Amino acid sequence: MTDPSSPAGRMIGYARVSTGDQSLAAQVAQLKAAGCSTLVEETASGGSRKRPALTGLLAGLGSSDRVVVVRLDRIARSLPHLLEVVDTIGRKGATFRSLGDPVDTGSPQGTFVLQILGAVAEFERALIRERTLAGLAQARAEGRVGGNPKLRNMDEATRIGLSLARQKAHFEAVNRTAAIWLPIVRRYRPDFPWPDVARLVSARMPAGDPPWSADRIKAAARRFVAEGLLPDTVLDRARPRGSDRLTRIVAGLRETRPDATLGDLCAALTAMGESPPRGAERWWPSTVRYLLDRAARQGLLT
Repeated sequence: MTDPSSPAGRMIGYARVSTGDQSLAAQVAQLKAAGCSTLVEETASGGSRKRPALTGLLAGLGSSDRVVVVRLDRIARSLPHLLEVVDTIGRKGATFRSLGDPVDTGSPQGTFVLQILGAVAEFERALIRERTLAGLAQARAEGRVGGNPKLRNMDEATRIGLSLARQKAHFEAVNRTAAIWLPIVRRYRPDFPWPDVARLVSARMPAGDPPWSADRIKAAARRFVAEGLLPDTVLDRARPRGSDRLTRIVAGLRETRPDATLGDLCAALTAMGESPPRGAERWWPSTVRYLLDRAARQGLLT
């Protein structure tokens, strides 16, 4: 954990108000007093996920940076959104602190509080699921069945129409980000297994986007194969490549992020949850350089 008393990276303060009639001065003063050398100001509703300043802040975070807010409601208005933002900050190798709340991911106590909040959110979701299932059971017992009447009556035309609509919606969803994930799938399948491809895709997604799972990227690829936009060979079983997995991962990161520095690649590997070789505690630029040289000798870099 980063010691909050002596952060190695930048102290970045984020201040937000909902309307232009409100003033940011009080927040800015508190953030400066807390030691923030960089300030990001925004006027936007807390309930909106479309906040360009916050998105830019998250995208530009580096390892050991520290994001500071005056209160939690300045960065998120719901617990799930807060946990999502803090998770994004953590995957960047940075930490998060709220001046007015006992949340500081740079300390064991603050991390513990955040874990409690996560457990509360999961408990709330479980209660919602339980109440929903209980309500459906009660409705069935009373002879009330929800859903589309045509589907309940086995209307084949309705079923086909719904299936086509779902397929179209799925294609449109994966097509919106195809410029990012499609070249990676073309380049690395079936040489890389799906979990590794998913990590490479997640590393290229904009800050704030949830990471892609192996199942999600595989489903997107299968959909594009069905449309004739990808060769069916991408769905083949991954070819065994011995124990050189880290070399392939670093090579993939270099090709998907050609302008990244060695330090950027270290941060990306940390965010992806990849452990350094030989039991090292952190990724070093020299380690990444060694793996890149080895990848070049093996012909893994174009």
